[in-house]
Amino acid sequence: MKDLMNILIVDDHPFIIEAYKNAINKYSQQGQKFNVTQAGNCIAGYEHIVEATEPFDIAFFDISMPEYAEKGIYSGEDLAMLIKTEMPECKIILLTMHTELLKINNIIKNINPGGLIIKNDLTFDELLFAFDKIIKNESYYSQTVIKLVGQAQYNNIELDVFDKQILFHLSKGVKTKDLPLYIPLSINAIEKRKLNIIEVLEVINGNDNDLITMAKDKGVI
Repeated sequence: MKDLMNILIVDDHPFIIEAYKNAINKYSQQGQKFNVTQAGNCIAGYEHIVEATEPFDIAFFDISMPEYAEKGIYSGEDLAMLIKTEMPECKIILLTMHTELLKINNIIKNINPGGLIIKNDLTFDELLFAFDKIIKNESYYSQTVIKLVGQAQYNNIELDVFDKQILFHLSKGVKTKDLPLYIPLSINAIEKRKLNIIEVLEVINGNDNDLITMAKDKGVI
């Protein structure tokens, strides 16, 4: 273990940040030193990552936070993907309210975080235990995550980053014909992807409103 560990916390709930810091302080009392950087939204989180002079060793991200659309950062997931690229040795812990199997599977598949905690599972002891596991180079998934990944209903559903961008912009009211202005794909490619998404998510009527509703229900956006 390093003498000084750099930690990044990005969460828009101050009490969650304090809970992280209290867990970290438990280790500080045992002699381990930490340099903690915190942020309350995707903009500040993005800036801390790209402007860091030293790589972060551990990063905590809330999944749902105010976005930074100008940089294509719409959630803590996007920040996690960014830090995986910029600092591949950084251990990632994600916190989410989502309990949809599709969402959890996508997080594990795309990010493979060292820690994944459902907020309803969160207690101080849970957080301390998770942090202890991460410090020791082990993985930690909270009990709800473990139960979810044992299910098989959506195990074969896969949506990539472009599919998620299509859904995100549709949810913001962007028309399909205008999506090429936001996503680097042709209109034909986008329409084919939309048809695939409709099939994958089992949308009955196939209109945009039903598609977005189903995507939200299944935790994709």
